[in-house]
Amino acid sequence: MTTASIGNETAIASTQAPVVKLTMLLSGVVFLLMMVFGLIMRAAQGGLIELDPEFFYLLLTAHGAGMVGSAALSGAAILWYFSARYLDLRGGIYLGFLGLFLLGVVLILGSIFVGGYGGAWTFLFPLPALSGGLWEAGAAVAFCLGYVAIGVGFLLYYLELGLKISARYRGLLGGLGWRYLFGGSDADLPPPTIIAASSVLVFNTIGIVFGAAVLAASIVNLLFPSFAVDPLLAKNAIYFFGHVFINATIYMAITAVYEILPTYTGRPWKTTRVFVGAWAAVVIFVQAVYFHHLLQDVNMPAWTLAVGQIVSYASGIPLIGVTVFSLAVYIKGSGLKWDLPVSLLTLGVIGWGVGVIPAIVDGMVAVNKLMHNTQWVPGHFHTYLLLGEVAMAFGFAAWLVRDAARQTMSGLDKLVFRAYVLGGAGFTLIFLWSGASSIPRRWAVHYEDWQFQSQLASVFALVVILATTVLVLRYAIGLLRRSP
Repeated sequence: MTTASIGNETAIASTQAPVVKLTMLLSGVVFLLMMVFGLIMRAAQGGLIELDPEFFYLLLTAHGAGMVGSAALSGAAILWYFSARYLDLRGGIYLGFLGLFLLGVVLILGSIFVGGYGGAWTFLFPLPALSGGLWEAGAAVAFCLGYVAIGVGFLLYYLELGLKISARYRGLLGGLGWRYLFGGSDADLPPPTIIAASSVLVFNTIGIVFGAAVLAASIVNLLFPSFAVDPLLAKNAIYFFGHVFINATIYMAITAVYEILPTYTGRPWKTTRVFVGAWAAVVIFVQAVYFHHLLQDVNMPAWTLAVGQIVSYASGIPLIGVTVFSLAVYIKGSGLKWDLPVSLLTLGVIGWGVGVIPAIVDGMVAVNKLMHNTQWVPGHFHTYLLLGEVAMAFGFAAWLVRDAARQTMSGLDKLVFRAYVLGGAGFTLIFLWSGASSIPRRWAVHYEDWQFQSQLASVFALVVILATTVLVLRYAIGLLRRSP
């Protein structure tokens, strides 16, 4: 790490690190609460508890929005923290982003638990306006406005990153490393974190703009029903926004791996042409792969369905072929001492790589027709969130409060880590098993023949929740110990 980088790290430690640490605490608490919501829903599906179906869909809506939101918040905190090692980021911008995010959270929670909105996190048009009397238009408007507030906060966040990257690396192309990719000089080559930041801000800004457009149209339609919105166009925009946004959370969090592991091994994570090329592919694939969510829409143009299948295969190459393989090569022979932060970060990369495989399978048209509306899909995205992004977030949090003098796993560390892996793997595998058995997703009430899987999933969910509770408590205690 350069002297300038160390200087910037010292600067963030004294100015911006406290609000980043607070963000990670908020994210951890929300992660835990959303896991409890998930356990309640699985227990209800398994017949272990009685739950009103109307309340089930309120929990489902809150769980989906809350998990995506907390993943995005933790990913943004991680990316901001490490980008500030190389860029003179303004703390006031981050506070503005955080304020808008929390405003959005208040609106979303109010719309669900006060207004009774239960239309799921996708706000799929025209469902918000067709509640069957379960919620008023105002609740749906509040839900959409909450998303708008979060989106504006992220646009402010990305604008700051974009301005500082462009100034430091001679434009956004410099930050992406594309000049070097196409034969340019390696002079002033950006580090992996800046390439990740540049890539994410490009594709997620585009995704958020599409999301904001369809949200605005939905709000107008809710207030003035005569305002027409094309349902297929709206669905494309919603799934484009949603798919890009949730993937961005992981691509932001991966910077923790690029920055933290070298502090253990003494080896820098190098920027190579293969690395730059992989991230260039990510910028394209993340935006094109959402078509696999629309393979069942017969009104979609045929070429989009072909793209959805082809890109679903190709999108795994930069992840599995570069990130996971590079991590394995990087760790081999490094003499790495395994403590809790490193173990969780490594789990995050592996879980991410494993989670994309069911997604690739679902991208096959023949499979998609049978599996997309089953629990197979929650299986794949719970894998790359629970064992991917969330694991990276907890790894980063554990690193923030680590005892630098002790780079070993205590008995409690090993127990918590193994419980998290066991519970997470069991929970996600049961989703995939249920999907392969054609058990549908989003059903509040399950037939008796389906309940065994839900009951077993509830046990694994409880194990994950217990491990997560320990991780969050240890992080909170670590923050208090380090407070002046």
